[in-house]
Amino acid sequence: MTAPGSRQSGSPQLSWRDLGLHAYLPVWHAMQSLTDRRDADTADELWQVQHPPVFTQGMNGKPEHLLAPGDIPVVAIDRGGQVTYHGPGQIVLYPLLDLRRAKLGVRDLVSIMEASVIATLSDYGVTAAARADAPGVYVDGAKVASLGLRVRRGCSYHGLALNVDMDLSPFQRINPCGYADMPVTQMRDLGVRDSLDTIAARLRGNLAELLGYTAAPEPIADRLPDPSPADD
Repeated sequence: MTAPGSRQSGSPQLSWRDLGLHAYLPVWHAMQSLTDRRDADTADELWQVQHPPVFTQGMNGKPEHLLAPGDIPVVAIDRGGQVTYHGPGQIVLYPLLDLRRAKLGVRDLVSIMEASVIATLSDYGVTAAARADAPGVYVDGAKVASLGLRVRRGCSYHGLALNVDMDLSPFQRINPCGYADMPVTQMRDLGVRDSLDTIAARLRGNLAELLGYTAAPEPIADRLPDPSPADD
């Protein structure tokens, strides 16, 4: 497996979009659109976003893991895995990467994303770890970050979600990632009081470094890419 940080990127910087608080469906559809129309020269991007409350059900999702969604919408999507929750106060990063160009396998990218979260938590004195049987990042057995990917045409979309300072109660309406009684935590409850923006900058930097980029991610826009004519 490619060791995190060992790959030499074709670019010294990874461009990123800060989408702010944005509804889930338009972001998902924009990821699909960019992936479908990219070619060998399309630059990789990292999208940062918070979503209004939403449950997303992966392709392996089972209805029994949706215990009581209530008024929170459920969206069936095309990533791997089971059900998870997104809401304000959670940092969501979507790496849209050409894995073939980067010489990365899917497992490599999963490990790099997990390592970026672990490094970010370590920056704040929090010890975290990944689990071989359940993708994500955990602190004393409680899940603090979820991961899910889709690879199409050799390119990745979807990504990771790190719980920072949010209402965790919606996780009680599901079996997170398909595990009954899975405890969930967040950085605030682990004693971290830094701002979400500062934590996000650390996470972006750690992820870019582990992907082999030599500079911090460079902001390019605060909106989704313009749709192609076929998307209109």
